Amino acid sequence: MAIQLGRCIVVVSLLVLISPLCMGGGYLFPQFYDKSCPKAKEIVQSIVAQAVAKEARMAASLLRLHFHDCFVKGCDASVLLDSSKNIISEKGSNPNKNSLRGFEVIDEIKAALERACPQTVSCADIVTLAARDSTVLAGGPYWEVPLGRRDSLGASISGSNHMIPAPNDTLPTIITKFKLQHLDLVDLVALSGGHTIGLSRCTSFRQRLYNQTGNGLADNTLEESFAAKLRWGCPRSGGDNNLFPLDKVSPTKFDNLYYKNILYGTGLLSSDQILFTKSPDTMALVKLYAENGEIFLEQFAKSMVKMGNISPLTGYEGQVRKNCRSVNY
Repeated sequence: MAIQLGRCIVVVSLLVLISPLCMGGGYLFPQFYDKSCPKAKEIVQSIVAQAVAKEARMAASLLRLHFHDCFVKGCDASVLLDSSKNIISEKGSNPNKNSLRGFEVIDEIKAALERACPQTVSCADIVTLAARDSTVLAGGPYWEVPLGRRDSLGASISGSNHMIPAPNDTLPTIITKFKLQHLDLVDLVALSGGHTIGLSRCTSFRQRLYNQTGNGLADNTLEESFAAKLRWGCPRSGGDNNLFPLDKVSPTKFDNLYYKNILYGTGLLSSDQILFTKSPDTMALVKLYAENGEIFLEQFAKSMVKMGNISPLTGYEGQVRKNCRSVNY
C-alpha cells in the first residue's frame, strides 16, 4: 500500500514499514512500473531464478553487486558501467577487480526488459530487484522493493576504492563507512548477515592466517582447527583466487548460521569476526541473531530497503540506460 503525503510517499507492506521516501524530483514506490511495464518484476525474477538454478553462488553475487553499487554514489547502477572515453569503470577497483560478478545476468535481464518495454526499467532498479529475488531464492526473506531509481551518468573508482567496507578494515572504520550512508549499527550487523551465502577468495582473509597484527602470528580469535583447514587451501603465497564458503555450514542457504559460526570463532573474514570481539554492542546483536533467526531475517529485510534507498536518482535526474554497461548518448 502506498500513501502519498505531498511530494513524499509512505510505503507499507506486511513485512516492512518504510519511512517517507522523498527524493529529488520524484519518489520511490513498489508500484512504479505497474502501468509502464507490468511484467517487469516477473521478468527479473524469472531470469534470476534461472541463473541461480544454474549456479547457486549467483544469488550471493547479485546480492553483493547491489551492496557495492549502493555504497558508491548511491544505488544508481554506476557499478555496471564499463570504462569508456569519459568513464573509468568501478569494476577495476580493489574491492571489485577479479571479484564482483553477475554482470551477464543483469545484461540478460535488461535485454528482456528492453524487448518488453523499451527504455523504461532502470538498471539501478534491476540490480535492486535482483538482490531481493536472489535472497528469496536462497531461502531468505521477501520484502517490497521501492522502485523508480534512475541510472547514473558516471562512475567513481575512487569512491569504490574508499567507500566500500573491506575485509581487513577495523570495526571503527566499518562503522564510519556505514554511517556515511546513514546506516546504523543494527544495519551493519544485519547486512553483514548477507555473508550467510557465497564464497570468498583466499586473498581476502590470508592475513588472518599468517600475520594478523604484523607479528607473524595468526589471528587468535580464529578457531585453531578451522584455521588449519583454511591454511591447507590458502598458502602464504599463491592461490589468491582459491574460494572458501563464507558460511562453512550452509553456504547456499540464507539462514542465521553465519552468526553462530562467529560465536564459535569460525567466521571467515576479519570483518565478520570483529563484530563479536571488538564491541559489546555488535556482540549483543550477533548473539541475538544467532539465537533468533526470525529476528535476523526481519531486520535484514528492513536494512536492505534502507540500503536500497541510499541517494537514488529520481524524476528527471540521470537517465534510464538502454545498455547497463554504457550511458546513452
